[in-house]
Amino acid sequence: MPAITPEIIAKHGIAPDEYDRILKILGREPNLTELGVFSVMWSEHCSYKNSKLELKKFPVTGPRVLVKAGEENAGVIDIGDGWAIAFKMESHNHPSAIEPFQGAATGVGGIIRDIFTMGARPVFSMNSLRFGDIRGDSQQSATNRRLFAGVVSGIAHYGNCIGIPTIGGEVYFDDSYSGNPLVNVFCLGILKHEQIARGAAKGVGNPVFYVGAETGRDGLAGAAFASRELTEESKEDRPAVQVGDPFREKLLLEACLELLASGCVAGIQDMGAAGLTCSTCETASRGGTGVEIDVNLVPKRETGMTPYEILLSESQERMLVIVKKGEEDKVRAIFEKWDLPYALVGVVNDDGMMRVREGNEVAVEIPARQLADEAPLYSREAAPKKAPEPLDPASVPEADPISSLEKLLAHPSIASKRWVWQQYDHMVRLGATVLPGSDAAVFIVREANKILAASTDCNAVYCKQDPREGGRIAVAEAARNIACTGAIPLAVTDNLNFGNPHKPENFLQLREAIEGLAEACRAFDTPVTGGNVSLYNESPAGAIDPTPTVGMVGLVEKPEHITTQAFKAAGDIILLIGEPGHELGASHYLLAIHGRKAGAPPQLDYAKELGVQNAVRDLIRQGLVRSAHDCSEGGLAVNLAESCLSGNLGAEATLPGTRADIALFNESQSRIVISLSPENAAKAEEFLNSKKIPRSRLGTVVADQKLTITTAGKPFSWPLETLRTAHEATIPTLMSWEK
Repeated sequence: MPAITPEIIAKHGIAPDEYDRILKILGREPNLTELGVFSVMWSEHCSYKNSKLELKKFPVTGPRVLVKAGEENAGVIDIGDGWAIAFKMESHNHPSAIEPFQGAATGVGGIIRDIFTMGARPVFSMNSLRFGDIRGDSQQSATNRRLFAGVVSGIAHYGNCIGIPTIGGEVYFDDSYSGNPLVNVFCLGILKHEQIARGAAKGVGNPVFYVGAETGRDGLAGAAFASRELTEESKEDRPAVQVGDPFREKLLLEACLELLASGCVAGIQDMGAAGLTCSTCETASRGGTGVEIDVNLVPKRETGMTPYEILLSESQERMLVIVKKGEEDKVRAIFEKWDLPYALVGVVNDDGMMRVREGNEVAVEIPARQLADEAPLYSREAAPKKAPEPLDPASVPEADPISSLEKLLAHPSIASKRWVWQQYDHMVRLGATVLPGSDAAVFIVREANKILAASTDCNAVYCKQDPREGGRIAVAEAARNIACTGAIPLAVTDNLNFGNPHKPENFLQLREAIEGLAEACRAFDTPVTGGNVSLYNESPAGAIDPTPTVGMVGLVEKPEHITTQAFKAAGDIILLIGEPGHELGASHYLLAIHGRKAGAPPQLDYAKELGVQNAVRDLIRQGLVRSAHDCSEGGLAVNLAESCLSGNLGAEATLPGTRADIALFNESQSRIVISLSPENAAKAEEFLNSKKIPRSRLGTVVADQKLTITTAGKPFSWPLETLRTAHEATIPTLMSWEK
């Protein structure tokens, strides 16, 4: 065993003061394997040591919360009639930058395990993806296209093979993600209240079983790898990228759900980040017990593996199960039925230790609670806060509205993502009732007779300019998208993607964004059920734009309330709920047409936002609304164009304003465009007047294949075919680029 030198300690990412803490915990020097165990468990990826103090600012309780954030692998929310949902979002950013197919695929596999570990059957997945610019013929653009294609293919492969539909999400493109893509994956499962499973090693003397794929050297120390910046040498970290097998995971899923239903299980934990290390010490810590295992008993697919490699491997499709003593044969029969490798590897004891043996030799002996739950916590230095410079509209030349709308619809961030979602099997299980591409996904869970809506949202340009306001708007937009389907928002999961927290400007972004998210979650009464923090998202070119992604779930009360963005019938009245707006700061118009990230983002007023959302939901419940579409990137012009293209109908609208580009493309908040039959429009307006909600008639839906918008005294007209080509052909054309 090599001596523990300062160089070895530093290579494991452990600071000198952290090593001193390890010495105090152990009362001796650690061996190399123990150092590796501390390295992964005290990494940012596992311990959240640079973010946990900030995360305490989130609201995590509420009348529907059954399992709180941080208690288990995923939060659980009551949806009525004895049913509940478990959902969570996780990242696989660094692995996807090195090996996009397997990085994304194993990210999907990991989040699915988090859900069925809770006792829930996974019913759908979503994702939120960010890449560098895929336009142009530069080497960087080609690399970004390769990463984009690989990630989408990896997500499709895993989800399609395991039979869980991918029903929605978002994809954005920006130079800040070149070299460091973001791959945030979301999964939701359904369960009865009494089926909630816990990841605690309870019952002294209970046997500990390993089940699932054999352990290999893939994914070695992946948690530590995910807790440092990407560099030009990161390709050498390819062994830290796991390899997934969705068919094995399908067997594991069914076996675990059958096992949990059998009543044999005292605790269960998936082997995700930090693998066998994390699952043993976390279950022991939660149970207030100790766990002892023998690595010689662990199923392995490679010979000569050391305890260090076995404990730190992040091979996929593996679970640790604490079985009630006396039920071993029943458990073995279930594992054999599903043709899964398994082994009885250890036992629960009462000494509070995580103890790992290699036969008769003790390889690791560490107090479980201090390892799992008492990592050092830091509040890093934050740079002084600076308000963004307000944007002077006079500094923005007025671009041609005709070509500007076409360019906005063709911008990869706004363009149709059909190329992406056609690769996903979004119809398996026959629950997706709103196809990808509308404001939010809608899924019918037939076994529970419940209808769920879900959305992922974050405008990183807003967050770059003002992280707090960007965080507030991410929650508001998610809730707005949920409202447009006719649903009530229930709760939030998040994925906080930021740069190196040791840099004061990055830590300021993290703190400000979290405080903005927390404030908005309280305003919308959507507790945070858990999520993920992904830091060190930097390439040699610099840090990514701060991207605090929000995943929100809502509940639709009746099937007839389900609403989409598509215009439905010629002659319908188009109504704007909210005010026309005027804010161009941090807009996609400014970015896509003028090449600028500048100005303060639009300002959010909670009272106005809640008023608009509640009013639209009430109108939907009254049966008055035929379509509803959130107004976000690209403003009202993009909103109207998307509703026209979705419904294959034209529109004639008039917008107030003295400057056409501001009227068409501003991104002021708290705006939803709805369409109604003429006879229902007057009823809706009377209702809105009674609630003092601002609204205006924009125009009518027409049969002509043309969108015409009159503003600043001039009519501007676009054939739908021209807009359709811009919107739908962009990404397929770019992804067929001749290499």
